[in-house]
Amino acid sequence: MNIVVSFLIFTSHVIYILPFISSQVTHLPYSSNLGQWHLLHSSIGISAMHMQLLRTNMVIMFDRTDYGRSNISLPRRQCRHDPNDTLLKVDCTAHSILYDIGTNTLRPLTVQTDTWCSSGAVFPDGTLVQTGGYNDGDHVVRTFTPCTGDNCDWLEFPNYLVQRRWYASNQILPDGRIIIVGGRRQFNYEFYPRSFQNPPRTFWLDILRQTKDQDENNLYPFLHLLPDGNLFIFANTKSILFNYNQNVVVREFPEIPGGEPRNYPSTGSSVLLPLDENKPANVNIEAEIMVCGGAPRNSFVLASRGEFIDALGTCGRLKVSDQNPSWVMEEMPVPRVMADMLLLPTGDVVIINGAALGTAGWEYGRDPVTKPVIYRPSENPNRRFSVMAGSQRPRLYHSAAVLVPDGRVLVSGSNPHVYYNFTCVEYPTDLSLEAFSPPYTSVEYEPARPRIVSVKEVLGYRQFFSVAFAVPELLSVSVLSVRLVAPSFTTHSFAMNQRMIVMKLIGVTRVAPETYEISLVGPSTGEIAPPGYYLLFVVHADIPSSAAWVKLQ
Repeated sequence: MNIVVSFLIFTSHVIYILPFISSQVTHLPYSSNLGQWHLLHSSIGISAMHMQLLRTNMVIMFDRTDYGRSNISLPRRQCRHDPNDTLLKVDCTAHSILYDIGTNTLRPLTVQTDTWCSSGAVFPDGTLVQTGGYNDGDHVVRTFTPCTGDNCDWLEFPNYLVQRRWYASNQILPDGRIIIVGGRRQFNYEFYPRSFQNPPRTFWLDILRQTKDQDENNLYPFLHLLPDGNLFIFANTKSILFNYNQNVVVREFPEIPGGEPRNYPSTGSSVLLPLDENKPANVNIEAEIMVCGGAPRNSFVLASRGEFIDALGTCGRLKVSDQNPSWVMEEMPVPRVMADMLLLPTGDVVIINGAALGTAGWEYGRDPVTKPVIYRPSENPNRRFSVMAGSQRPRLYHSAAVLVPDGRVLVSGSNPHVYYNFTCVEYPTDLSLEAFSPPYTSVEYEPARPRIVSVKEVLGYRQFFSVAFAVPELLSVSVLSVRLVAPSFTTHSFAMNQRMIVMKLIGVTRVAPETYEISLVGPSTGEIAPPGYYLLFVVHADIPSSAAWVKLQ
């Protein structure tokens, strides 16, 4: 039976109420659809420890230089000469690649110094700024500026960083700077680019000293820029609201219940849940943090003795915008350490990769968890987690995942060994590249899938703009949204700089059969959405379009 659905359509002059005929009006279900896995390459030549989607629809991936030889040669018979390398002084293989999503092809890149366990963020102009690493790379800043040809490659700036940054975390800021926080035995932070102070300086951050235990468990601290302009910083079990401009702790939040660590090597993961600007003007934006998984205290020491204990099975949500926030805890379907958490275009969270036993570290993880879980934050508590189809490939230590414009999740890496090791080990080094296609990518949802027809390439703060899209069967404005997603720099189970903004929707106009135009307002502030390149998705009844790239400035 067809159902007539009426909704409001706004224009600058008048409000229209138009009927639409539809055979269904509810959100499309995931219950019978568990997603799909596709092997894209059995080998990309490297084990992708770090991944970043770029505005050219390329994904840059890299591991470390002191693994030994990779399985892909540098171009034009080039070789890397590094007298400081701990394994090979002359190496003619690549340790970074650039993957083209559209053509499913890749090319090797040249990275000179060691990028092991480094961090990164994308500058407002689209340049990847990559910081630190190990050995001769621990003070280095590297940049990669996307191009349309094959001429772009890494540039390196030795000794740019004031302090060694190994296992640090980065966050892009409203003014376009990048803050670089922590690292092994670094209880401080600094900025890129440097200030005009001479000499450049760092700033003390006591929570990093407070949270270091015998296994550390405070490396790769979770950073999230909040709508009030302050940073949420989480390390081990503690978290603070931090004014990085004044170097002041604004408030301390309650410790996450259970007292068990969530940061490397007891590696959990964290996301800032979507920031919703599609609310009345007098309603403040809520900011809510989610932290999932990890490993119990002493897991690292126990694993070094061959004892692998259960990973943590809880997630905690903390609404940091509340006056008196407190953690709300939930149980995942299975315990998980070393999992990646990514925001999907729908606002759901995919929890992917990892293990059920042990901890992060060489040879320290067991019982791979190959089935992703999709978490729906707005669902009833007993219906939030959905277990998806499993991969055939374990993804343990040094694996990574990123969201790409068509809504799939690229997954690569996994090398729980000191060097590349493919034989006589329980979990061989994995050089493959896979894609997980969430349920919304299924062809059965094509009647409800929007397709972006046109959108401005450059958006301004608080500026009006429109998006034209086509959809065979529009259900209702109430299930229509437009979302900006900042692509993440993913490594060690933390997707740095990831964020989603639900845009303020003013109205929808039908401009042709099956074609509509949405009127919207750009993000309110740089604190809500820092300047730079974003993926713009139109989402209709939980079914997203492929994204268009837009630049916010």
